Amino acid sequence: MKNLEKIALIFLCLSCSGVKNPADKSDEQKPNLVFILADQWRFEAVGYMGNPDVITPNLDKLAAESLIFENAVTVMAVCAPWRASFLTGQYPLTHGIFYNDKPLDPAATTLGKIYKEAGYQTGYIGKWHLNGHQRGEDSFSGRDKPVPVGRRQGFDYWKVREVTHDYNNSYYFDENDQKQVWEGYDAFAQTDSAISFIQKNKENSFALVMSWGPPHDPYPTAPQEYKDLYDWNTIKLRPNVPLALQDSAKRVIANYYAHITALDTALGKLLDELEKAGLAENTIFVFTSEHGDMLLSKGALKKQRPYDESIKVPMLIRYPRKFGTDSRRIKNPINTPDILPTLLGLSGLSIPETVEGKDFSRNLIQGNDLDNDAALIMLPVPFHEWQFKNGGREFRGIRTNRYTYVKDLKGPWLLYDNENDPYQMDNLVGKSDFTTLESSMETILMKKLSERKDKFLPADEYMTQWNYLYDRTDSIRPANYLEINR
Repeated sequence: MKNLEKIALIFLCLSCSGVKNPADKSDEQKPNLVFILADQWRFEAVGYMGNPDVITPNLDKLAAESLIFENAVTVMAVCAPWRASFLTGQYPLTHGIFYNDKPLDPAATTLGKIYKEAGYQTGYIGKWHLNGHQRGEDSFSGRDKPVPVGRRQGFDYWKVREVTHDYNNSYYFDENDQKQVWEGYDAFAQTDSAISFIQKNKENSFALVMSWGPPHDPYPTAPQEYKDLYDWNTIKLRPNVPLALQDSAKRVIANYYAHITALDTALGKLLDELEKAGLAENTIFVFTSEHGDMLLSKGALKKQRPYDESIKVPMLIRYPRKFGTDSRRIKNPINTPDILPTLLGLSGLSIPETVEGKDFSRNLIQGNDLDNDAALIMLPVPFHEWQFKNGGREFRGIRTNRYTYVKDLKGPWLLYDNENDPYQMDNLVGKSDFTTLESSMETILMKKLSERKDKFLPADEYMTQWNYLYDRTDSIRPANYLEINR
């Protein structure tokens, strides 16, 4: 009895002194969120995925303490649509950003607004690409203008440029729309700004998104010290790069990797700051990219296409309080709209009804893979570098943890067994031995489209529905499009 009395007295003293009962989690501080977004960084361009050439020691160290998503799939492999789907948890035909430089609805329910309403300090640094431009103006005119307060989607700390691909001494706009300059390589200066934000808010719960521009082209603009790390002659290419383009591909990739190693250095600095501030344990730290880059695989550069080099991205989530610090690989696909609800679930925040993606937080906390058979991929409207005259086409498809299946308006287009054909060089569509597989993939795709109420219409239908103009007249689909041979 005396022992029980002593225990009771200890708890009474703890209560009186203001010391928390370790078993009481009701007033535990909400987790911080640090979301690092790169642009056009494809899935295999990291050391932890077995790439023998790229130098990413900080990312490899982070991966050793994180969940590694082996099939993080972008719903639409182009900049603005990915960003809108990430911030809203919606698919492109819901939020309407299926074409670059179109404005996201200021009334949208977004990550910044949700975390802000939950009492978080919110910040956004770097590339935005969701403000768009005024109808009738040049399509890129909005890229050089400040984003008005009412269009910042809940983010208060604000060091943002709508879009730039000049990564040295570039300018941005602050909270007061004042033009400022990122001195030197902008990703380094942006990372310093992120560190400043963290230092100022380490006593509060905060949600920070930092969006770097690289390794998006132009490829040769990384700091020289990082370019000096790579000899293009030694770069190992994916086998699906055409022989005639291999020297060009090696030169491009060497410069691309230089950007990546520079960003890896910046990431290491940020991770060190979180450790020094004692915040790493209770911070959800995410690293990913919008989409990949073909880098002359299949003879193409950049994105929009349904191949793995374009649609798959690296993705790591570290959250020691819930996951510990042992690395674990997630095989089943996660799609762009799933990121927001999963982060909200990990943060203990309610998921708005507007969100269409799936919350996989329970799977992750319980140590399970994702209960997801496939990720939806789409291109409602081809544009810019993959416009119609360059072979662009509307498509819908799925990426499972093994297969890729894609349809265009004419019917089945691509079917790959990515386990046996990782470079997607053997299209199985129409082959008699794979009719059952093709049929099963078609069933999954049609179920996904039915869930989205997606009728898979020609591009012009969506442009008319949303009252959009083609920003380049040669993007317009020719009248005889369906009769043109592939």
